[in-house]
Amino acid sequence: MAIDWENPATYANALIQLEENITRDRNRCNIVVWSVANETHISDARLNFLRGLIDRAREMDNTRLVSAALLKNTPKGTATVEVKDPLLPYIDLVSFNQYNGWYGAGGPELCDKIVWNLPKDKPVFISEWGGGARYGFHDPTRKAYFSEEYLEDVYTHQIASIGRIEGLAGCSPWLLMDFRSPRRQLPGVQDEFNRKGLVSDKGQRKLAFYVLQKWYLDMARAEKQAAAGKPAGKK
Repeated sequence: MAIDWENPATYANALIQLEENITRDRNRCNIVVWSVANETHISDARLNFLRGLIDRAREMDNTRLVSAALLKNTPKGTATVEVKDPLLPYIDLVSFNQYNGWYGAGGPELCDKIVWNLPKDKPVFISEWGGGARYGFHDPTRKAYFSEEYLEDVYTHQIASIGRIEGLAGCSPWLLMDFRSPRRQLPGVQDEFNRKGLVSDKGQRKLAFYVLQKWYLDMARAEKQAAAGKPAGKK
């Protein structure tokens, strides 16, 4: 992100946005984390800038977690995912975005090879994950980018991959519903919409919706059985 970290006016602008956000939403029970950044590149100026925002967020609301969507790193020639960021000591979560199996080469099966090497001293939260599809575009070969079948496979493999993360506390699929995005211009597919929704802009559920739904239902069932003292999978 091209952010002028050393410009006092940039910091003042960011501070106003943060303060207005917290003032508006701090009484909403669905807010659990204040985020101060999204995929920003590491530098000393950026660290000082974001530390100021973190301190201000905690001054205004000391009841919630504070974090940022950090950049992940994959050392060349490996399938290892790491998060090494000097901001980590100052935030409450190891939080990052990942689109394994969607962006880059390898397809959905790439997720099966991922080795997670993440800090163990804080909960891990995947702040974005998923892929894209146009509702109603089907491909029996499951190879066509933006087909419902391709996205279904992306979600299937990503869920299995995410489930291997030690210390995983939660995740936020990106995203629930397609929305207008003028920069997404792929004709016949995007047509100025971000197609990463599990539901189309008209409310139609894509195949991947049911993959995520099943995962959530399976986890809820397992937790209920554990609370009742029953082994998972037993009725």
